[in-house]
Amino acid sequence: MANLQPVQILQNDASEERGENARLSSFVGAIAISDLVKTTMGPKGMDKILQPVTGEAVTVTNDGATILKSLYLDNPAAKILVDISKVQDDEVGDGTTSVCVLAGELLREGEKLIAQKIHPQTIIAGWRVASDIARKTLIESAKDHKADPAKFRQDLFNIARTTLSSKIVHTEKDYFANLVVDAILRLKGSSNLDSIYIIKKIGGSMKDSYLDDGFILEKRIGVGCPKRLENAKILIANTAMDTDKIKIFGARVRVDSTAELHQIEEAEREKMLDKCKRIVDHGINCFINRQLIYNLPEQYFADHNVMSIEHADFDGVERLALVLGGEIVSTFDHPERVKLGSCKLIEEIMIGEDKAIRFSGVALGEACTIVLRGASNHILDETERSLHDALCVLSQAVNESRTVYGGGCSEMLMAKAVDELAATMPDKKALAMEAFSRALRQIPTILADNAGYDSSELVTQLRAAHNKGDRTAGLDMKDNCIGNMESLGIVESLKVKQQILISASEAAEMILRVDDIIRAAPRKRERDPRMGH
Repeated sequence: MANLQPVQILQNDASEERGENARLSSFVGAIAISDLVKTTMGPKGMDKILQPVTGEAVTVTNDGATILKSLYLDNPAAKILVDISKVQDDEVGDGTTSVCVLAGELLREGEKLIAQKIHPQTIIAGWRVASDIARKTLIESAKDHKADPAKFRQDLFNIARTTLSSKIVHTEKDYFANLVVDAILRLKGSSNLDSIYIIKKIGGSMKDSYLDDGFILEKRIGVGCPKRLENAKILIANTAMDTDKIKIFGARVRVDSTAELHQIEEAEREKMLDKCKRIVDHGINCFINRQLIYNLPEQYFADHNVMSIEHADFDGVERLALVLGGEIVSTFDHPERVKLGSCKLIEEIMIGEDKAIRFSGVALGEACTIVLRGASNHILDETERSLHDALCVLSQAVNESRTVYGGGCSEMLMAKAVDELAATMPDKKALAMEAFSRALRQIPTILADNAGYDSSELVTQLRAAHNKGDRTAGLDMKDNCIGNMESLGIVESLKVKQQILISASEAAEMILRVDDIIRAAPRKRERDPRMGH
């Protein structure tokens, strides 16, 4: 007689969830993450406080990517949503909350269809058709004003205002929008943000922030060195300038008299002075080092009218090499091979209570510095995140200049197009497409809910306006009504919207396909005889 005992395939303590259980587990995890960040969305979104386990400072933010990166998750579907949020942040800089929320709403609708016994592959096929028509509609609704510089700058300004309206700087969004547009236009089409440096200084108000044409380094000029230098020739180095001290750790030097000890110290001193001479022989009048510069070399440079700047951290040195047009060097035996940096003026300035060094007229003409002021570190950190998002979006918008309307307008246009196509579909895919359009309509619903408005009333009015042919109608979050997005200047980058649509639908598809979750057995603690257990 055959043995009908079940055969164990998985290791002990490994677990498996199949079918409905696996799907339900995925839905629950993803929808929970979506609901977590949902309240941060839009111009009236709320903030979250992130408190780490250790005694580090708390973070106050409403940036979706920052919140999701800080979470420790166990649910695999939830991790997928965190990943698409990170990708959205890396690709375009904004829309990190929207992509997570749209994926969550798609899964919420998918869960209802699964409950109606519609197969996941049928739902996915319908979603793909809906996604294609939504993307096509979005591209058709886009406007492009790149040929007209004045209109193009206004587009960039409106994109920046829309991006910043949901951030901490929304009270001064016009001021900061102008600031980031000026910074981005200096790049002349480049998307490399390394030449825009952001520094934070506590004190003053957010309105005291400004854009400086030069590059500002938060360091001090060496003692006895000139505090102002014109037509600077700059050597940027990463080398030890403290060898006037004996640094043979763990070694013993046995001498018979203090005279012999003096000879060793004198040899070290001569070695250091020789190094300083080789540096000065490059024909420079400014020396910037990543590491410390001790008293002896600092005095040598001051005597030879060479400005010395020490301890410019690695990020500072990398940026300096970029903007000054020089190279970072570690050896000084071949001056002819070294590429020196240059700028028209180096001077010491005051920002609030602190001294800093400004490099004006740098080789990389587009280089600039945004100086942020604020009442506390939390405000400065959140302001920096806000401006970074706006800079990322604008750097992409300069190259992909097409724009679409915000305020829920684009989502309603896409939902209308999907509904019209679903009405002509003769099979079950029509149900999935209708679910897709409902998920899209949830975006303006959530925007209204977060502001404390009557979302049912507003979204119904918005839907009616679009069905009457008003393709610029969207939510006016200031006056609690339906407004014209074109006249209000509520504009978003096409690339951001497109990436939200693609990433959210693909992530929802991936989670919907899951019918089995296999968890590895947890690693057991091995007994350590040294610990007695």
